[in-house]
Amino acid sequence: MVIDPYLPRQGNEGYRVTHYALDLDYKIASNRLAGRATLTAAAGGPLPRFSLDLAGMRVAKVNVNGRRARFAQRQRKLHVTPEKPLVAGAEFTVEVRYSGNPKPVGGPFGEVGWEELTEGVIVASQPDGAPSWFPCNDHPSDKAGYDLVVTTDSPYRVVANGALTDRRVRAGRTTWYYHQPEPMATYLATVQIGRYEMLQLGRDPVWQLAAVPERLRLSAGHDLARQPRMMALFTDWFGPYPFAGYTVVVTDDELEIPVEAQGLSVFGANHMDGRRGSERLVAHELAHQWFGNSLTVAEWRHIWLNEGFACYAEWLWSAESGGASADGHATTAWRRLAALPQDLVIGDPGAPSMFDDRLYKRGALTLHALRTTLGDTRFFALLRDWTERNRHATVTTEAFVALAEQYAGRSLAEFFTAWLGRPQLPPRSALTRE
Repeated sequence: MVIDPYLPRQGNEGYRVTHYALDLDYKIASNRLAGRATLTAAAGGPLPRFSLDLAGMRVAKVNVNGRRARFAQRQRKLHVTPEKPLVAGAEFTVEVRYSGNPKPVGGPFGEVGWEELTEGVIVASQPDGAPSWFPCNDHPSDKAGYDLVVTTDSPYRVVANGALTDRRVRAGRTTWYYHQPEPMATYLATVQIGRYEMLQLGRDPVWQLAAVPERLRLSAGHDLARQPRMMALFTDWFGPYPFAGYTVVVTDDELEIPVEAQGLSVFGANHMDGRRGSERLVAHELAHQWFGNSLTVAEWRHIWLNEGFACYAEWLWSAESGGASADGHATTAWRRLAALPQDLVIGDPGAPSMFDDRLYKRGALTLHALRTTLGDTRFFALLRDWTERNRHATVTTEAFVALAEQYAGRSLAEFFTAWLGRPQLPPRSALTRE
């Protein structure tokens, strides 16, 4: 693993994490979090010392392989020196005891991470907020399995990644046990806490649930009612759904934008208007389960592989649900982009422009132009192949280009250079079928 130049303060070299076991105790009234994190990792080479990402929390004790280790906290890093240096290839465990009042971490993308709601908690960590609530190797390519155990006040429900395997009530507090076996990037790990009721949306091909406040039960039930059909279409277009289930969380607070997590999506109360006014966002977040969560970017410069694909899924759903066609969306997007500054290279946008809306739309245009080039049969076969061969792995633009060229039967270097490697928008004629 190489430190990502977009986020050079995040991630740590020298090891890879294979599993996180997080045991958290959270008191809502005081916003007090006490945690025990146990990381299982493998040393990439001789490791006399190593670092973890952790921000704003106070560490009380660190053990490596069951032995006390020396540690120091500086500038959002926990530096650990084991009693004995770790040898190359060795598997090791790190146990960190910590506590504090968690809050979002600030950075070039605003404040992300653990955040208090009016009643409860939202955790939205993309791209660098995971260290706000647990010690980790915060790099998108270092994916691991998770077990999350969260204890909090009994009136509140905890929703986290993976399957709920147990729930125990004791003395007015409830402990929730979640198991996430598929590898997951740190920024996709999440805990959601609120006064939620559970709605069943569907059960084919996997259970689809929604956690919603009681006052939003009817509007959310209406606005999410077509998600099972969406899931069926996406499974046909993109291949099998990559996780054991899917849960939508609707907070009682308003949110600026929805956010994805692995096996989860989080919407604000403002996104459930009872008129399906945000249904395109329901499609967008569901598509991220394939593009972003199962297939995770190896570096942040490849972010169009997340957002361009999710945006194109919006257009595909629109065409199948009585809205504008993909061609119509592409034409509208092209006209809007043509009127904006031509100074963004979406194949390597630079850290300040990672989440520029132009990247989303031009990424979707790239896929639409590729579809017109390949034809529907080869295009959707390409997407299914892409998700199957990279299931639960990390991906790059170069790998996608190489696979697309296999389906085209020729070089697409000029095509992808025009769409991904140059700031100037290709002509509108590039969107028409040959």
